[in-house]
Formats: sequence, C-alpha cells, structure tokens
Amino acid sequence: MTTIVAYGLFEFYRPKPIDWNPTYTNKDKIPFGTRVLFDLLPDVLNQQPVKSLRLPVYNHLSDSTLPVRSNYVFICHTVKLSSFDRKKLLEYANRGNTVFISAYEFPDSLAMRLGFRADLKTPTLRDTTLGMNFTNPELKNRVDYHFRHDDGRNFLVTTKAAQTTVLGRNARNEPIFLKIQYGKGAFFIHNLPLAFTNFYLLDPSTEDYAYKALSYLPAQPTFWDEYQKLGRFDEDEQSLLRYILTQPPLTWAYYLTVVGLLLYVIFAGKRTQRVIPLVEPLKNTSLAFVQNVGRLYFQRADHGNLAQKKIQYFLAYVREQFGLNTAFPDEEFKLALARKSGVSEPDVQALFRQIAFSQQQMMSEYDLIRLNELIENFYVQAKA
Repeated sequence: MTTIVAYGLFEFYRPKPIDWNPTYTNKDKIPFGTRVLFDLLPDVLNQQPVKSLRLPVYNHLSDSTLPVRSNYVFICHTVKLSSFDRKKLLEYANRGNTVFISAYEFPDSLAMRLGFRADLKTPTLRDTTLGMNFTNPELKNRVDYHFRHDDGRNFLVTTKAAQTTVLGRNARNEPIFLKIQYGKGAFFIHNLPLAFTNFYLLDPSTEDYAYKALSYLPAQPTFWDEYQKLGRFDEDEQSLLRYILTQPPLTWAYYLTVVGLLLYVIFAGKRTQRVIPLVEPLKNTSLAFVQNVGRLYFQRADHGNLAQKKIQYFLAYVREQFGLNTAFPDEEFKLALARKSGVSEPDVQALFRQIAFSQQQMMSEYDLIRLNELIENFYVQAKA
C-alpha cells in the first residue's frame, strides 16, 4: 500500500514533459503556441486593439458593426474555408482591409483566386538548415533566419505576377512570403507559421522575424482567428468531454472505460439464468378419443351397437341444424329434410332406407360401412 501511495505522489508531482505539438493557439505557453506574439501584437500595431475570434469567417464578417478598416490574422497549420467564408473574406479585402495568413496548407479555391500555390519539395537532409530572409533591404537580416524545427520543404509558387510582390524567400530563392493586392485591400500570404510561435520569438536569433513580417500590417484594429484551431468554444466554455480529450491520461482512461463497457455488453451481458424449457400446449384429444372408441367397437365386431350410435348422432344433428322432429321419419319429413339441407331427395331416401334396415337386421361389416358412407355423404352435401 505504501508503495502505491508513493508511486501516485511521484506521478502527481513529477514535472510534466514539454509538449512540442504545434497548436498555434494564443493562450498556449508551450513552445509552438502563440501566447507571446498575441500579447505583444498591440505593440507592433501602435497599440491598436487586437481581438481574438472563435467564429467562422462568414459569421464574423457578417457583423454590421465592424470597423471601417481592420486586419484579419490567421496563424495555423491548415486554413479551411467554406465557399461562404471565402466569399466574405474576398469582399472584406476588396473593401480596403488587410488579411494576413501564415499556414502550410491553404484552400485551393482561395489560392487559385489570388494567384498562388503552396508546394512542397522532395525532402533532403539540407532542407532542415535552410535559411529564410526578407527581400526588403530595410528588413533583411545580415544572416538568414533558421527555423530548425521546420523541414524547409515548403514554398510558394505565384501565377499572377502583376498583383503579387515577393516579400520573403528561402535560400533556394523560392518565395515564402507574398503580398497580393486585391481590390482596395491586400492579402499577405506566409508559408512558415512556426516562425510566429513562442519558441522562435524567445530565441535571440529569430526573435525579430515575426515582428518584421507583421510590420506590413497597417496600424488599425486587428482580429486574431482562433476558430481554425479550437473551434467555437473558449477554454471556459469547454465541455467535460472536451477537457478529458485534451488530457492524455484522462483520454486513455475514457477510452479504456468505453472499451470495457462494450466488452461487458458483448460477453457478460448475456442471460445467465437457466433456459426456461418450452411447454407444449395441451392438445384437444376429444377427436382421438372418439376415433379410439369407434375403432374398439369395430374391432369387437359390435356393428349393430356402433350403427345405433352413428344413427343417434345423425338424428341429433338433423334436429339441431334443421329443427325437424325425427321421431316419425315419414315421407313428409324426408321431403322437408331434403329441402332444408340441400341434399337430393333420392340420397335422403336411400339414407333412411339404410337406417330402417340397420334397426331391424343384424348388422354386417358391409352394412355398417354402407351406412357410414351414406351419413358422411349427407354431411358433405348439407355443408355445401
């Protein structure tokens, strides 16, 4: 027990390892967050306000209370814009505003409209030490800037030279920073977002690169996009599940719990009680009983007794179904029975002759079978 407690305390107080994941978010103090730049950006813009946004471009630029002139800054790995976002952003720049985008991947629709393409070289070992610098002599550094965590493969290709000014190149003389005039405003397209992260702003050899790049922005109110990185929700609006998924230990615990519950449902959630046996419903054995009794009479050759029972059952049937008095089966009775039952008169006459014969003579097997055939034939015709 003591060992477990000691291990738990050790894990709790152990310094957390440095997170080198590039998030580019303005509240992250990790190496590849942008907290330093966001805090110092008002100084670059002559103390103009900088507002963080967690809304899609379309939603924000549809606001009727926007300043007359402003900047819109995107610093992220990938810029994703819907057709509505792209249209609003182009209209925004066309009215005289400025859009600054630093990313590795850009929407193809926006790139084609502005006349550039973000490309990648085949990786080589030399690219990891590739230098970057500005083309403006006023901003160009004496030695190239080196961003060793970038693989140096990324560069830009321009397709509309008349509207485009190259502001920065790499050591291969490929553009990495462009100004593209659009209507009354402009787009600044930058292909190295790592240069704006905390790590390189606090590194003496690269600390002024981001400020020089952003010095092209006019001194006016600026909107800083966080929607491309975090979505709509701020840290104080994160749901419990969002928080769990941002913490690796809690994420593992969450997934293990889900997998455990699924396994329980699959294997342990089956019925564990004994199988209830199927009980067949009781069958109606009346018919079988009658058949057995009849078979017994027949086997004993008691044909007369069996014939009398069949005759009694038949006469009871006639009384119940047709309302006739069977005590005196005279000619008038037979004619009435033929009319009511629908059985032909000759068949009725033959049946009652056989009944009269059965009541006066000793019954043979043939006579019993003949009587049965006539009675069954009467039932069939009467039901028809």
